Amino acid sequence: MMRDESVTAGAPVAGTGGQSSLTAADLLQLARDCGADDCGLVSIDEPSIAEERVHVAKAFPATRSLLALVMRMHREPVRSPARSIANLEFHRAGHDVDDVARRIVRQLEDRGIRALNPAMAFPMEMDNFPERGWVVSHKRVAEAAGLGRMGIHRSLIHPRYGSFVLLGTVLIAQDFEAASQPLDFNPCVSCKLCVAACPVGAIKPDGYFDFSSCFTHNYQQFMGGFVNFVEDIAGSRSVADYRSKVSYSETVARWQSLSYGPNYNAAYCLAVCPAGTDVIGPYLADKRAHLNEIVDPLKQKEEPVYVTKGSDAADHVARRFPHKRIRWVRPSARATTIRSFLAGMSLSFQPGKAGDLNATYHFTFKGAEVAEATVVIRNQRVTVSRGHLGAANLRVTADARSWLRFLAGEISIVRCLMTGAVRLRGSPRLLVAFGKCFPT
Repeated sequence: MMRDESVTAGAPVAGTGGQSSLTAADLLQLARDCGADDCGLVSIDEPSIAEERVHVAKAFPATRSLLALVMRMHREPVRSPARSIANLEFHRAGHDVDDVARRIVRQLEDRGIRALNPAMAFPMEMDNFPERGWVVSHKRVAEAAGLGRMGIHRSLIHPRYGSFVLLGTVLIAQDFEAASQPLDFNPCVSCKLCVAACPVGAIKPDGYFDFSSCFTHNYQQFMGGFVNFVEDIAGSRSVADYRSKVSYSETVARWQSLSYGPNYNAAYCLAVCPAGTDVIGPYLADKRAHLNEIVDPLKQKEEPVYVTKGSDAADHVARRFPHKRIRWVRPSARATTIRSFLAGMSLSFQPGKAGDLNATYHFTFKGAEVAEATVVIRNQRVTVSRGHLGAANLRVTADARSWLRFLAGEISIVRCLMTGAVRLRGSPRLLVAFGKCFPT
């Protein structure tokens, strides 16, 4: 990385507060000089990032422009079946992103331009976990800035570096006359290798993404998985009881995740992706070699796969990867508010468990949280809307706190029904069918 002094020529004296006449081209060059492998510029008024505005404004109300940053990762470490090697690459590249962003903010500050650099990944704003913890969606901003398009694996594919990138964003309190444009093509080559390699089947051939299964396995050693780990400790009657729940190696892995950075259990979707002009050559020259050398070692690896009982992921592992060890766990994301319950349904829905279910549910929550919602499950898809829309096959009226305790497994639905904390109008079988779509 270049030293900060290498890009200070012509800058106002630090602390003078003088406003620079920095142009869009100057800004992009500054970002490259500070170490970015690629970069792009987006106005805060860009329609495609409208959902980001309220969150950006909370962190830095003066934001007028967003500078999207790309840092490439080394491909072979990410492809390695040895997770310690892949995780080291993620962490080192992630630190590079944060260092480059901080270097840019320093240069802008010295030019009298206010700027702020949110973290590339962790730490995040976890006050309302499992609701949104990130300040700005780097992927959404990078897409708007023309730095790539999201593939069906839900990661950004850069036109040159492919999936082997990490992203950052700098928020800037200045408008720029020129902005980058989104790509007019998708670098994804539709090879579906990410579908084949995913150990939990989270990426479906039709483009559906099972967020819950991905999150539960990949993030098992931290975030929600760590909460479950602590509760396993608290709920254990003895050392032997704890060891029956958590293996020796898993306890050590969690310590490692705390000590050296989050342990990701898989990034196979990135590892096998051949997209990007710097990446695709060997794949096109010999697809069989790509499968043998990169895809198959990840598929054949004997490893624990963390899944929830009754989930599509559990069925997938048993069917496609019988040599991998199924480890039964609770979902890593759980609803702690009615708002997060309603928002999370689209992320935790299991289409395979929905089968031919075709039903409309009206939910009414009272007490600590008041809300009304309509949930429609049809054609193995779910939609959640505010208010009561259309005719319902089942009406569910519940005390908010009791419903959340039921979801957390603290009380049974039978008790809720007997005490009147939950009341139904319609067939109880529809509630059972609903529950199968969201296993806990």
